[in-house]
Amino acid sequence: MFSVAGDRGSFGMEEELKCPVCRCFFNVPIILPCQHSICLSCAASQVTQTYGLKPTEEDALSYRHSTISSPGSDYSSAYDYTDLDKFDKLSLYSEADSGYGASLSGYAATCPSSPAFSTVSASSSISTTTSCIRCPQCRRTTYLDDLGVQGFPRNKALQTIVEKYEETKNIVIKCQLCVGQAPNDATVMCEQCSVYYCDKCRENCHPLRGPLAKHTLVSPALGKAAMKARNQTSQGVSTCIRHTDENISMFCIMCKIPVCYQCLEDGKHQNHDVKALGAMCKMHKAELSHNISTLSDKAREGKNFLSNLREMLDQVQENSVDFEASLVAQCDAIIEAINRRKEELMEQIQREKEHKLRMMREQINDLTNKLRQTTGLLEYALEIMKEDDAAAFLQVANGLIKRVCSAEMQWQKEVLLEPHEPPEFELQLNSQPLFKAIEQLNFVHTKGSARVVTVPGPPIFLHEECTVQNNSITVSWQPSPRSWVDGYVLELDDGNQGPFREVYVGRETLCTLDGLHFDCTYRVRVKAFNKAGEGPYSDSVQLHTAEVAWFALDPSTAHPDIVLSNDNMTVSCNSYDDRVVLGNVGFSKGIHYWECTIDRYDNHPDPAFGVARIDTLKDTMLGKDDKAWAMYIDSNRSWFMHNNAHSNRTEGGLDKGSVIGVLLNLEEHTLSFYVNDCMQGPIAFRDLHGVFFPAISLNRNVQMTVHTGLELPDHDSIDGE
Repeated sequence: MFSVAGDRGSFGMEEELKCPVCRCFFNVPIILPCQHSICLSCAASQVTQTYGLKPTEEDALSYRHSTISSPGSDYSSAYDYTDLDKFDKLSLYSEADSGYGASLSGYAATCPSSPAFSTVSASSSISTTTSCIRCPQCRRTTYLDDLGVQGFPRNKALQTIVEKYEETKNIVIKCQLCVGQAPNDATVMCEQCSVYYCDKCRENCHPLRGPLAKHTLVSPALGKAAMKARNQTSQGVSTCIRHTDENISMFCIMCKIPVCYQCLEDGKHQNHDVKALGAMCKMHKAELSHNISTLSDKAREGKNFLSNLREMLDQVQENSVDFEASLVAQCDAIIEAINRRKEELMEQIQREKEHKLRMMREQINDLTNKLRQTTGLLEYALEIMKEDDAAAFLQVANGLIKRVCSAEMQWQKEVLLEPHEPPEFELQLNSQPLFKAIEQLNFVHTKGSARVVTVPGPPIFLHEECTVQNNSITVSWQPSPRSWVDGYVLELDDGNQGPFREVYVGRETLCTLDGLHFDCTYRVRVKAFNKAGEGPYSDSVQLHTAEVAWFALDPSTAHPDIVLSNDNMTVSCNSYDDRVVLGNVGFSKGIHYWECTIDRYDNHPDPAFGVARIDTLKDTMLGKDDKAWAMYIDSNRSWFMHNNAHSNRTEGGLDKGSVIGVLLNLEEHTLSFYVNDCMQGPIAFRDLHGVFFPAISLNRNVQMTVHTGLELPDHDSIDGE
């Protein structure tokens, strides 16, 4: 007797009874080697051809063993030469007697193998066409033998369950060839093809003319009844697919399929471990029964727990009212305090805005006056150029040339074409401590024994575990003895004996602070807190960051064509175009010097060296945008470049073995370059403010190695001009 456990259970099992291809209930399901099932007609539609070397018997046997021993692994075969596309459903029908047999006839006799696992003849590998099918669920590829998809065993148990389920639910039979999520109702069934069709699919895929006219089309109900009758007639002793006169009596352990005595004799399963069919059935039923029992117990526990949860819903609704009222009142008080602070911050923004507007207006006035003077000089010079009298022109030409050159030099030296004040507000709301404090808002449990909690004592720094690396410091501490602690607040000064600022709030007792200034002494202090309040600060600990910068090139900032090696200290490129890579440390203070040794230099490329912002362009030469300051150099000369503007051409180039030095002086806000320990040109750039990362651009004709943490070069320009 067939039964289902309510609507929820039937709906869940209904998905198990649907073919993964047509999404209809299984019709003549077959079992693929991966143990997934599929309709026989759908399997025919999934047959494809591959072109290439035909696998040998030994190769196929090796493939068979590997796929059996690794269930659930990637089933892609070593002979999967092409990306198998699904057959168009219309292509599986031809003018032969069967709706699918004809399409398989072209594949016949190509792989005479076991139906469960594909093998081929024992001849040597030759170029051929091979039929195969790919499971729509696990994508495992199986090569077909001379029987095609007919060689796969029928899933009789699944067919029986589907028939009983359809009888119980009065399921309307759907067309098996409709494309889409909602197939039409079937109107006919072909007894030869064992396929259900709607009117449209029958007209397109199974015309009444031609050889297919010999097929018998009946109503879906009659066809289903006839199929059921045939299945019932065939019930009893199962016969072998390949040897129809032999009963299946054994089970191949290696291939995991039922076989007959003849299968053991003709070599397909020779030397394979086999057991009696009844014994294996009994053993598998016992194992499945045990697994079902275990799963059933888990499901029963889940059902009981779900019932308890539903009962708790009403309790939660009732108990939440008081908590919500209290929470709303406290949050309203917090919001009121935030609004007061917001008004104060808005006033500060207004003051900053007025300052920026004043500075920009002054710069606009100065630049306007300068442009007015320059425009007048240009107009006067252009009128002089129109003078046809050579003597009259030469009387004023020399003085005019000097005035124009002097004006040009003034623009270059005195006029800074950068805003004195950036339009962006360099104010950033430090809301992280507030958000962390909000995250720590919690209810105090009122049940249980009362415990008197006092404010915690000052934490104690573990000096032996406080370390410095480059421009990062790590501090470690422990709570004061006999103190109840809910969390800690860590504070750090600005590295110049300035005020402390909050940098960490949490329960951890170890914290690493990155991105600090080089060659600075930082003070760190910490305090603990609990529900009783905040305790006193600990004694501060002082840590001094490294005097010089040790850095490597950063793969995360590099263009994909960049190739790094030697612990990210050596760089090359796969492209003929210039590509950029940055260092993994940024500088905002101090004096820093590093060098690049040219390991390979072919075909006279022009690599570039310098500094850049973190968001500079990575697919072009360094200095092409306004976020990089660089010197690019070839075998004869060099130029400085920023925002695609070239300046200060200097003779003297590089070759294999040359050493390029970069000096970033953030005390004087300048950038200078060196070639083989000699300064290349004047100071390249001035008035550099902000955070800068070491940067290099190169193409495939160059390879270089970076050397960091070096002493400053001996040159007067370090102190500025």
